[in-house]
Amino acid sequence: MIVNVVECLSGAQRAKGLVVIVDVFRSTTLGCFLVAGGVSEYIVTDSLDRARAMAAERGGKVIGELVDVPTSEFDYLNSPALIEKADIEGETLIHVTNAGTRGLMVCSDADEIVMGSFVNAKAVVDYVQAKQPEVVTLVAMGTGGTMRAQEDMMCAMYIKNEIEEYPNSFKTLKKFLRDVDTAAKFFDDTREDCPEEDFDLCMDLDRFDFILKGEPVEGGVRLERVDVPARGTA
Repeated sequence: MIVNVVECLSGAQRAKGLVVIVDVFRSTTLGCFLVAGGVSEYIVTDSLDRARAMAAERGGKVIGELVDVPTSEFDYLNSPALIEKADIEGETLIHVTNAGTRGLMVCSDADEIVMGSFVNAKAVVDYVQAKQPEVVTLVAMGTGGTMRAQEDMMCAMYIKNEIEEYPNSFKTLKKFLRDVDTAAKFFDDTREDCPEEDFDLCMDLDRFDFILKGEPVEGGVRLERVDVPARGTA
């Protein structure tokens, strides 16, 4: 098995094999919280207009965040902490963000696409080990899909190390990531859409024992829950 790590939208566009899209702060983390919260259908897309149209077609709602778009344009915000307090059971949600959801849309050469983050890292590793694909590509989506984000690269490397059975130190990673520039929004009292609790929820290692597998639909990618038995228990 060859495990590659690439970055940003350009990396997603050339990703091959079993592709894992990583956007820790916050879209691939939030996806797990949405599914755990009981949504009936979860679809990601790449523009607000498309998200609105898809939501209207399905009787759903729009969740996410976009640069220069007011939070009032979304039915739900891109926050695990806020979603934990919302009643989303049975909802159809269309998710659009600056990087993670767009990355899922451009993996045209992938054999399979899944969402990955710290919150389901072990499930991703166990899924990969069970599938034993020839090639795995971990895509660290970065800020806006164009610039390295430390949390995405470190999560991708963490998963790669776990797959290849190299040592990791999550405690060190979490301490470091609290102080990176992309985490500053969680500690900014003026950002009501980024509660401080989001940092700890995004770094809640192995909270979920499932992966989210993507299947293309018109205008987006539908994510379906796949429960993953821990290695040695199947």
